[in-house]
Amino acid sequence: MAGVEQVRAAPRPSLDALARLLRGDLDRVNRLIVERMQSPVALIPQLAGHIVAGGGKRLRPMLTLGCARLCGYRGDRHIALAAAVEFIHTATLLHDDVVDASELRRGRDTANAVWGNKPAVLVGDFLFSRSFELMVADGSLRVLAILSRASAVIAEGEVMQLMTTGNMATTEAEYLAVIEAKTAELFAAASRIGAVLGERPPAEEEALDRFGRNLGIAFQLVDDLLDYSAHEAELGKSVGDDFRDGKVTLPVLLAFARGNDDERVFWRRAIEELDQRPGDLERAIELVERHGAITETLARARLYAAAAARALAPFPDLPEKRALVAAAAFAGDRSF
Repeated sequence: MAGVEQVRAAPRPSLDALARLLRGDLDRVNRLIVERMQSPVALIPQLAGHIVAGGGKRLRPMLTLGCARLCGYRGDRHIALAAAVEFIHTATLLHDDVVDASELRRGRDTANAVWGNKPAVLVGDFLFSRSFELMVADGSLRVLAILSRASAVIAEGEVMQLMTTGNMATTEAEYLAVIEAKTAELFAAASRIGAVLGERPPAEEEALDRFGRNLGIAFQLVDDLLDYSAHEAELGKSVGDDFRDGKVTLPVLLAFARGNDDERVFWRRAIEELDQRPGDLERAIELVERHGAITETLARARLYAAAAARALAPFPDLPEKRALVAAAAFAGDRSF
């Protein structure tokens, strides 16, 4: 925890500047989201509304909006495409919570906890379909290719995570491949389509892809360390969810590699066999802290956040660029 506390002594990066710049566009995106999740089947808007209302800060659609503005786009297409990005994200959350049997997300009951697994999966499918309707209505095959590929890669990432869950032989490279696919791919796609809308050259598309991808990896690294270091009230989910599910994340890999034989026996019992006993979570938290795994994971997240900021170098020093740089710093140093 010491490393986390030292970072928190400095002013905390935030999304405030980006949110202020995009306030009008974000309002339009939110209205479109509410409009497009409507259905004559009453359970669909009810369940979809539950997770959308409990959503986070709309970081992914903000990347689409901010990158489009950074690239000089001044039309309206970015609104629908930002909504499509958020629908993809929301659909994956619904499906993930079912797979993980999660009961809490951002301090609220998950949809599957309230309505059951079957409705949650089916409404997730509905939201995926809505996202593709918005993409098709946009009419750009390039945008459709980017976002449809992202949807497939996200699903591959979730399957990869299932394969690494409960496997302490997982390598850091395999872990990074999982988070790049399941999290960073949508950040990259959301950012890249801003360059497509602005009709920018391929080099700038690639730059925004690198920006979003590195930002997404930083975001997920912090998410994984918070599961072993945050108070539940701050985190908005049950502390230790990843531990209870047997997920092999970087803090666990580092603590396992740096631990002694007795500690490795503990990790194999708790993670591989899911033989978890009273006090095991507290021991896991103590081990990741003692071996510097929290500090190391945070340091790596900040390296990826810095790489995201560097990726914006080809773009002029506009308010949008400065706000996106701040968003990258936020992703690598957030508390929720």
